[in-house]
Amino acid sequence: MTESEFNDRVDETLITLEDLLEDVDSDLDVESHGGMLTIVCENGSQVIFTRQPPVLQLWVAARNGGFHFDFDTSLQRWIRDTDKAPLADVLNEIFRLQADEDLAFPF
Repeated sequence: MTESEFNDRVDETLITLEDLLEDVDSDLDVESHGGMLTIVCENGSQVIFTRQPPVLQLWVAARNGGFHFDFDTSLQRWIRDTDKAPLADVLNEIFRLQADEDLAFPF
């Protein structure tokens, strides 16, 4: 994957996340700036999404850890680099634990 393709994938993912989280009935605030997406939970904690072009990864920082995702072109989805867990599954766990929100992610 080229850096341009990577950036397109990250942009698409962050826009999808932002749209989804703004449309659900929840107490999550969405802030987007400088290619980074920050979700502020009602309890003040944050989930932060950042792109890492040098390693072609999407990084997610949450209370329960920092996670690195690679885009699997054959599966057409982001997978965690340590155990191949899909981004959607990891986000479900993060938001359930951190914000007591049960959300469905479309990736």
